[in-house]
Amino acid sequence: MSGFVGVVVSDQWLHSQFTQVELRGLHANFVSASNESGKATLGNLPPVMCKLKALKDILSADDISRILSESATDATEEIDFESFLRLYLDLQGRATAKLGNTKLKTSSSFLKARTTTIRHNISESEKASYVAHINSFLREDKFLKDFLPIDPSGNALFELVKGGVVLCKLINVAVPGTIDERAINTKKVLNPWETNENHTLCLNSAKAIGCTVVNIGTQDLVEARPHLVVGLISQIIKIQLLADLNLKKTPQLVELVEDSKDVEELLGLAPEKVLLKWMNFHLKKAGYKKQVNNFSSDLKDGEAYAHLLNALAPEHGTTNTLDTKDPTERANLIIEQAEKLDCKRYVTPQDIVEGSPNLNLAFVAQIFQHRNGLSVDTKKISFAEMMEDDAQTSREERCFRLWINSLGTDTYINNLFDSVRTGWVLLEVLDKIAPGSVNWKQATKPPIKMPFRKVENCNQVIRIGKELNFSLVNVAGNDIVQGNKKLILAFLWQLMRFTMLQLLKNLRFHAQGKEITDADILNWANKKVKSAGRKSQIDSFKDKSLSNGMFFLELLSAVEPRVVNWSVVTKGETDEDKKLNATYTISVARKLGCSIFLLPEDIIEVNQKMILTLTASIMYWSLQHKADTPETIPEEDTAASDESPAAPSDGENAAS
Repeated sequence: MSGFVGVVVSDQWLHSQFTQVELRGLHANFVSASNESGKATLGNLPPVMCKLKALKDILSADDISRILSESATDATEEIDFESFLRLYLDLQGRATAKLGNTKLKTSSSFLKARTTTIRHNISESEKASYVAHINSFLREDKFLKDFLPIDPSGNALFELVKGGVVLCKLINVAVPGTIDERAINTKKVLNPWETNENHTLCLNSAKAIGCTVVNIGTQDLVEARPHLVVGLISQIIKIQLLADLNLKKTPQLVELVEDSKDVEELLGLAPEKVLLKWMNFHLKKAGYKKQVNNFSSDLKDGEAYAHLLNALAPEHGTTNTLDTKDPTERANLIIEQAEKLDCKRYVTPQDIVEGSPNLNLAFVAQIFQHRNGLSVDTKKISFAEMMEDDAQTSREERCFRLWINSLGTDTYINNLFDSVRTGWVLLEVLDKIAPGSVNWKQATKPPIKMPFRKVENCNQVIRIGKELNFSLVNVAGNDIVQGNKKLILAFLWQLMRFTMLQLLKNLRFHAQGKEITDADILNWANKKVKSAGRKSQIDSFKDKSLSNGMFFLELLSAVEPRVVNWSVVTKGETDEDKKLNATYTISVARKLGCSIFLLPEDIIEVNQKMILTLTASIMYWSLQHKADTPETIPEEDTAASDESPAAPSDGENAAS
């Protein structure tokens, strides 16, 4: 476990922006400019930073000095290494913008389009569309009704975002129940602490529904930086609009494919790819000869829209749309025809003509929601339902998928089991959590045509896992290639657990070289609750008393007394009360700053893996912010050492 330590960055988001090789190089440059206190003055940085690879020959030392003077007038101001990294990211963005390349590398998934410091321009049309969405879906909200409707022409949206409430509410519109609204601070005037809590809750909850927020922090939301705010709102709304683009929600989608192999492929597609497949399915049936491959240039002339709407809603069909030669007029007729299906006006004629990808995607998704035109083939739907995972597997798949996407790896995954089979995603994750462990010269990047290359990737994954002391008896790379769900989940759990323990070790025990164990976490939690004058104690992470949520609320209150509102906590005696407490616990933990991906059911059913992740996340926050003394984490006692509460069970061991 201690073989791959590397350069430690306590800020998880910041750490996720760099490979370990990059961190080592940047740290060496920082040290060269540092004084005896381990910090560097701003005045000493330009000559060093202008030589860095991403800035060399683009920004001169004078350019960097000028940029630094914009935000700091004192050249003798000292900064630490993490501030140096943030400064480097900002300069990197400016360098990219200077070259005229303002677009980041993105995958085909809209969710990979990250909110960044590089893209500063916002589309007024997009902003107006998102404002209309917020006005429509939140107009009945008891708190926000005093602030709505928002005027799209000014800065009212950004002013409202500064309080943090509207984004939390919008997340709940996209994925109902994500945030327990009892955890949102909803006073008319919030103090800075309460505002920061709302933004922290928002960002951690956004990650938990699949948003990519690796380049955005709470201060960005406090300041309501327009490009970041619009980027985040765009992701949240798209998640809402594409929520039904999967076989679980819309089993009729199975009509788009011919056989079982195609169904497997459909399961692994990103939601916007499914939407394109659906659109082309109907266009082909309507006799339209062209293939629509994107939501931009392929839709500019409006012909695909015209054929699609005529096919889906023949009662409103007209030849006028196609007969019209003027693209803007045709686009206007398309929107009028769609409104007869009660589709919301996400696009203007100009958006269609100019090929706005985000707004066209939203428009097509609206058409799908109101009239998908798919038949109900009972036989095919039954087959699709047979391919669905059981509830436990589905919850774990969701948790690990969201966790991997939160790490900031280059590959965004939509279907866990399909995405990991090439081994590449797992190698990316390993490179994040065990820097230096991956031999990239022996890895093959997708798309991979030769099956043995996938096996080679997965064999390296297993080799690294064994070096990290994972339990992988009789597991081979081919098991991952073949999509063995049980083994994949067991491996990913060990990856997540290793990451948590390493974070805690780096915070508290790195200097002594002491490994953190599950028992350390258990003992810390019990002692923390006891030190706050509470009576709850647990024997293990399988303790059934955890199901009522009280222990976690007492633990959260112990590490930050003001974070729990005890007036809304139930006794947890009924199933309904248990769920209320569990939902509140997760939101309070996220509000505090914990990046967690479990569901209320995991607490109620006492899922020991997820219980451990929650406890470890609270411990990590406490150690980061409260500077716990060594005595806070007791030595393992005999009883606690007898069992590693979350070690892989027999059912997870490959020997079974």
